[in-house]
Amino acid sequence: MWFTKGQGRITVSGVTRGYTAHNAIFIPPGVMHGFEAGAQVFGTALFFDRETVVVLPKTPLHLRIREASAQHEANLLLDAIQRELDGDVPAHERAARHYLGLLGVWLERQARKAEPDTAKPDATRRLVARYTALLERNFRSGMGVADFAAALGVTPTHLTRCCNIACGRPASALLQDRRIFEARKLLAETRMPVGRIAEQLGFNSPAYFTRAFQHLTGKSPSAFRRIG
Repeated sequence: MWFTKGQGRITVSGVTRGYTAHNAIFIPPGVMHGFEAGAQVFGTALFFDRETVVVLPKTPLHLRIREASAQHEANLLLDAIQRELDGDVPAHERAARHYLGLLGVWLERQARKAEPDTAKPDATRRLVARYTALLERNFRSGMGVADFAAALGVTPTHLTRCCNIACGRPASALLQDRRIFEARKLLAETRMPVGRIAEQLGFNSPAYFTRAFQHLTGKSPSAFRRIG
């Protein structure tokens, strides 16, 4: 993601940071994340296939790009990628792949520049990263915070305390957010019945799912699906 205007907060692997214009954020597959994007936030989101041949970072990145030349380079690359993907001139797909490769190089170089300013994660943040990785694999299972804590070898109280320190939210909120985010995708992209979605995401009943969904989104699942 490349933000060009506005500001908000983004949580990646259980760590919440603020973002603003000229922030580049890279999220590898299978990494839990979520972010706020208000009406004044603008930017570009680029999605890579899991089987992409582009060389990309192995770990999440949150880069604050301060050099005007690097900002300009990112804008030019993203504009070129969009132009080639939308085009129908000969070899436009091959051209897009080359530009994507250059974007991968840009990410690698900016990450290398940021290394001296990047603090190593402490024990608290390492635990939260382990929790969110486990949560990403098992959020459909119906496991609760106590189950995740047991799997991580800590108490639910300690896990919640660490989540509050790392991202300002308890472990239960991160779990609920992930389930509701998946529910939004299923409601928007499939015709799966609401009751079936609730079952797939490990909710005890459709009624409980509806209450949780409405609490976080302000709409019932059926209303959310109608609006699209």
